[in-house]
Amino acid sequence: MTAQRVLVTTAWLRPDDQVDRLLRDAGFEVVHSSSKDRENTGESLVEAVKGVDGIVAGTDAFTREVITAAEDLKVFGRTGAGYDNIDVAAATERGIAVCPTPGANRRSVAEHVLALMLNCARLIPQNLKSVQEGGWDQAGGRELEGATLGIVGLGSIGKLVARLGGALGMDVLAFDADLDHAFAERHGVRGVGLEELLRRSDFVSLHLLLDGSTHHLIDAAALALMKPSAYLINTARGGVVDEDALADALERGALAGAALDVVEVEPLPAGSRLRGLDNLIVTAHIGAATRESRARSGAMAARAVIDVLNGRTPEFVVNPGYAR
Repeated sequence: MTAQRVLVTTAWLRPDDQVDRLLRDAGFEVVHSSSKDRENTGESLVEAVKGVDGIVAGTDAFTREVITAAEDLKVFGRTGAGYDNIDVAAATERGIAVCPTPGANRRSVAEHVLALMLNCARLIPQNLKSVQEGGWDQAGGRELEGATLGIVGLGSIGKLVARLGGALGMDVLAFDADLDHAFAERHGVRGVGLEELLRRSDFVSLHLLLDGSTHHLIDAAALALMKPSAYLINTARGGVVDEDALADALERGALAGAALDVVEVEPLPAGSRLRGLDNLIVTAHIGAATRESRARSGAMAARAVIDVLNGRTPEFVVNPGYAR
């Protein structure tokens, strides 16, 4: 009997690592094909998915065209909490399970939010640049204790950010259409409307999935509600923020600054207006890029693939009505 084939496209997974061994020990043939691999070989993603039964997927765009080409495919194990790069409707029509790894990167992303807030509050990038250029500018920053932290999206990561902010003595507000009131009460988080949160917060941290209702949620009108002394932090999805509106606000000093770990087009284009702004920090989508987070996410995605290909229902599946 021919072994079922699993394609691994996540860029940071490699042959003979933990995920590769998990899949091979489960009896599968494993093929690696990251976007960089395909650039080197000239193979397209459409070609790469042919004849595979499962995919451990990174951030590649699994469009309807790609999914249609994967005639044998039964499951995506997505190494990340987000899955907007996968056409879930097309997968659902084919009975293909889409299995993200919620919670795997929670600690890593929450700690990165804290790092970005501290960098903004203490003007660390500006100070580093000054020293590297021969200066000694001792510009004053601010403490996080006593500042108001507004969290937009009180899910798994947002809750941990709330706890970390509270531990630092920040006053925490949250907006969520389905607010966990028990958590909020237990941790001293005040649920408010989005407009109130934007007006009152010194730091606004975004933790939303990207869909039609959240695309460009933070637009020019939303940014105009924020204090001129406030900072915007985005570690969710680039499309949640209107980048032109943000660049406008930063250029005219309508915001003190912003820190983005995600942008609409990654890598950030060379000509982007976001490059070169002194009051903006951009990191290369590294919120979940820790050894610990990647190990958890990779293992969870592999186990989802193993479960589905062995006829079991996976722990996390986002397809409406999916059942084995």
